Amino acid sequence: MTVPKIASRDEWLAARKELLAKEKDATSARDALSAERRELPMVEVDKEYVLEGTDGPAGLLDLFESRRQLIVHHFMFDPTWDEGCSSCTSLVSDRGDPAYLNARDTSLVLISRAPLEKLDAYKRRMGWTVPWYSSFGSDFNYDFHVTMDEAVAPVEFNYRDKAEHERAGMAAYTTGEQPGISVFLRDSDRVFHTYSTFARGVESLSPTAGFLDMTPLGRQDS
Repeated sequence: MTVPKIASRDEWLAARKELLAKEKDATSARDALSAERRELPMVEVDKEYVLEGTDGPAGLLDLFESRRQLIVHHFMFDPTWDEGCSSCTSLVSDRGDPAYLNARDTSLVLISRAPLEKLDAYKRRMGWTVPWYSSFGSDFNYDFHVTMDEAVAPVEFNYRDKAEHERAGMAAYTTGEQPGISVFLRDSDRVFHTYSTFARGVESLSPTAGFLDMTPLGRQDS
């Protein structure tokens, strides 16, 4: 792995100021993108989903816990697996206390297709307190395009179908569990789907990745 070249303080300062201008442009672009994201139209969720939680069956409305907004982390955990996805695990462990989200009328939950017994066991092992629900036996994962199984539903991941992924050399996205985040808004008893992001769209939610992106050695991914 290469390291930066050695320079004088004046050379470093000149290069840093040049980069700062680009960082400010990126920040402005990100702010504009976030504003555009908030203005996306929303779609009412009229299907009744029954998920299994620690306190028993729950519908999508229950997951809000009376708050206005809901963020769902589609945590990759196939029913045949004995433990959850390592990347999803890192993301959850990285998050910390959800109190800041809750104070802003927003709930955060995990949803996976594995049976609740496996989720609860893994949750205890990791020492997590975040609510985690099983979608086993429901259409939830397929409807929100985080489980790919042509026998159940047409493949669609990150807004591409199977043929598009194959042409792009990304056939791995056409089968099995995939990562994603979905956002919902509640209006009284009505639930609306406002946003979903997949693949690398999820990684921006990792504080550790953000910190490492500022270092000379970067994320050091294998």
